[in-house]
Amino acid sequence: MLSSDFSQPIINIVSALWHKRAALEQGGLLSGKDPTEFNPADPIRLWIIQVGIIILTSQLLSLGLAKIRQPKVIAEVLGGILLGPTAFGRIPGFTEHVFPSQSRPYLSLVANIGLVLFLFLVGLEIDAGVIKRNAKMSMTVAFAGMVVPFGLGAGLSVPLYSRFVDKAVQFTHFMLFAGVAFSITAFPVLCRILTELKLLDTTVGIVVLSAGVGNDIVGWTLLALSVALVNAGSGLTALWILLTCVGWTLFLLLLVKRLVLWVAIRTGSITNGPSKSFMTFVILLMFGSAFFTDIIGVHAIFGAFVVGLIVPRQGNLAITLTEKLEDAVSIIFLPLYFTLSGLSTDLGLLNSGITWGYTIAICATAYTGKFGGCSIAARFAGFNWRESTTIGTLMSCKGLVELIVLNVGLSAGILDQRVFSMFVLEALLLTFMTTPVVTVLYPPHLRVRVTATGANFNNVDGEETRNQPRTPRSRTSGSVRSDDTKWRSRFTVVLDKVEHLPAMMSLTQLIHPSPPPPHSSGRSSISSLRLSSRQGISIDALRLIELSDRVSAVMRGSATDTLVRTDPTLEIYRTFGDINGVDITTSLAIVAFDDLATSVVDHARSNISHLVLLPWLPPTHNSDSPRDQTSDPHPPVSTHHHSSTNPFDALFKATHGGTASTSAIHSQFVREVFSRCADIDVALYIDPVARSPGDVFRKSTAYHLVLPFFGGPDDRVTLEWVVQLCSSVRVSATVIRVRKEDIVEEVREPPEAHIGSSSEKGQGIPILEYPTLQHTIASVMDTVYGQHNTQTRLQSDTADNVTWGLYAEGRETAGGLSEAVKEALTRVEFLEMRTPKPLQAIVGRVNETADEMGRRKTRVLVMVGRSRRLAVEDHTAELKEVLHGGKPIGGEVKRTIGHVGTALVVSGVKAGIVVLQAANPPA
Repeated sequence: MLSSDFSQPIINIVSALWHKRAALEQGGLLSGKDPTEFNPADPIRLWIIQVGIIILTSQLLSLGLAKIRQPKVIAEVLGGILLGPTAFGRIPGFTEHVFPSQSRPYLSLVANIGLVLFLFLVGLEIDAGVIKRNAKMSMTVAFAGMVVPFGLGAGLSVPLYSRFVDKAVQFTHFMLFAGVAFSITAFPVLCRILTELKLLDTTVGIVVLSAGVGNDIVGWTLLALSVALVNAGSGLTALWILLTCVGWTLFLLLLVKRLVLWVAIRTGSITNGPSKSFMTFVILLMFGSAFFTDIIGVHAIFGAFVVGLIVPRQGNLAITLTEKLEDAVSIIFLPLYFTLSGLSTDLGLLNSGITWGYTIAICATAYTGKFGGCSIAARFAGFNWRESTTIGTLMSCKGLVELIVLNVGLSAGILDQRVFSMFVLEALLLTFMTTPVVTVLYPPHLRVRVTATGANFNNVDGEETRNQPRTPRSRTSGSVRSDDTKWRSRFTVVLDKVEHLPAMMSLTQLIHPSPPPPHSSGRSSISSLRLSSRQGISIDALRLIELSDRVSAVMRGSATDTLVRTDPTLEIYRTFGDINGVDITTSLAIVAFDDLATSVVDHARSNISHLVLLPWLPPTHNSDSPRDQTSDPHPPVSTHHHSSTNPFDALFKATHGGTASTSAIHSQFVREVFSRCADIDVALYIDPVARSPGDVFRKSTAYHLVLPFFGGPDDRVTLEWVVQLCSSVRVSATVIRVRKEDIVEEVREPPEAHIGSSSEKGQGIPILEYPTLQHTIASVMDTVYGQHNTQTRLQSDTADNVTWGLYAEGRETAGGLSEAVKEALTRVEFLEMRTPKPLQAIVGRVNETADEMGRRKTRVLVMVGRSRRLAVEDHTAELKEVLHGGKPIGGEVKRTIGHVGTALVVSGVKAGIVVLQAANPPA
């Protein structure tokens, strides 16, 4: 009978501490003692040194490997190998001082406690419902992915046993371990790879995830059987061990599972997150189950794994419970475990041609078994060869699960250091190659996504049909459309935190053409109702959650179909839509920060959105709350002073309250969205400053829009949108054409020459061709347009005059505009302003309008074009004056929202601000 990895070290250490706990020397380092000297009565000093070295090594390696999108387990295993006899162990005195053999039991105890916790988290991560929902497609792949590699592993075990394995080890034990090592799939690492490669919502990802769950459950069961056979003295004993383990498992799954659910309900853990009493109950149950499976002859990790399976999934309880434990496990415990594995891995033992030949054979056989079996099974299920080989490659991922199997085999004496090192190298190689091979085999443009009603397996019907990506409707930036049916009706609203809801609700209320009040009558009421029904406004709310390196984030990424129904932010927004009669659909994306902007743009295009709405909050909304990595993927911009009496503020004023860093981070996200949305309009809504609960702004449903019209494509599209918004009886607007009076304007043809007669207005408008949108990457991505020249300048000026003349005079004419547009124009006032200080004049006019509309209980929004291309005026000199006398703001904000928007923000106008960038059509 083999000694246990989990129970016996506890007994030995407690016995040693019981008899030898006296502090013989209190001076420590000051008395000349070597801090690395091992003292069994006080092992904490050396243990801290070991933990520090292990964590630093793994973290440094993970920083480099993350650049090539490799999972963290690669860094942890490589770190352990480097600290072992392969590299640092060859330095004289390193192993004797840092990892002496006497200290190994203490490291082993902590590492095995961490391993028990990790397997509990793996159990939490597995959702059996995934198998049930996709059993038809996944079971064939899972079965082939177990049987074929197990058979190949059993076959290869014959020459390996005869050449490398001690004959004291029974061949059947070695064959069983080799088969399990070949057939296992690293489900936790597989989830991470699927999430990072954005495959979770594809048909391939769904099948791999389902097959991986089944593969993992069968693999751990086989491992438990292997350990039971090794620990048994006879076949009858092995049978008793197996039956006892099965009975314990059924007891947990059938009875204790109900008890855990009852405790979760009684403690309110399902609705409010795990309480302290529920956490205590589950932790005790986990260690109790681990202790029981350990003493009956099955490894302790199996008992912890089964307890993880029985924790309720309702209310995202498993995810929340994982958040409570994952940091300690991933930062401390797992690196310790893999370092112990690395201390037993000596690649120097692979010192002969025959050894390397068998190592290559192990790698080739392990990959061929998994890749070939799963690929053929997927092809048999109906996937095409590209998708089938992708499934086979993903299922070949080994990661830390095989390493755990190998360590169990090493501790059981089935593997020696040479064979152990050969298998470790195979696990590393297969895990390392998964991401790059999948990236080549299954590029984004070939992926088949799930539909709103579930997984779309139309591509596996034998015809290899594919969903063709939908593209937004064709629009010409700055062109005038006389038909109101072409107004924007499909919107993508971006939500990344609950604080964005008030702003987005206000904007949603603005863009939705509500019915006229009951007392209204006549032509205006009929026209508004007709317009509301004809436009069919629909809104898709996209909830963004930043993908971190935590297990809980990966679990959220694999459970988006559940989270999209239970996420509080989306639920509140859906309820708002139901109350106000707004057609709102919801989506959720969990991606890395660098991919947030890409996700927004891809989502808007797939939903054929006409306008993307982004929120940008003042820092007063969250200045006192820490950043939540799961709900705050990018902090809001800082636009206001933070009053503080802290005497150290002056020393850190450049980054006071995180102003500089948060502005830069959010500006990067916004500018990337602006840059990537080449064919979709984008509007950035800067929420007004915080107001008191009794403020009229919160009570009013009427809006007044102010548009300073300087000219250029962005301003023309903004004017067009303002007219559309005024189709609602609750919305009015003032449009001001602003010119600098001290600038000598170019001689232009009279507007009438381009507008034509009243019967020709809105017809024969020239379609303008602008330089194709290009992207550049400096510190962050930004929008860059072709160089200005005389032709594009004249075209833009002509379009400005045509647009202004059409709308400013359109309500007075009989033709060119529909009745609905003319009716909307009755609520728009057109003015002209000539001033040497246009920015300051606009700020003053907006504040005056805000004061006047405040008395009328009407909200004020300033609508401005971003004007990063073909802008009529250059406001650089005047903006410096405004910045000098206004509130401090970073230079990245000016580049994000343009000169006019920046002047309004730093001046603290009493209104919300919407900055719009028009789509730029291809040349």
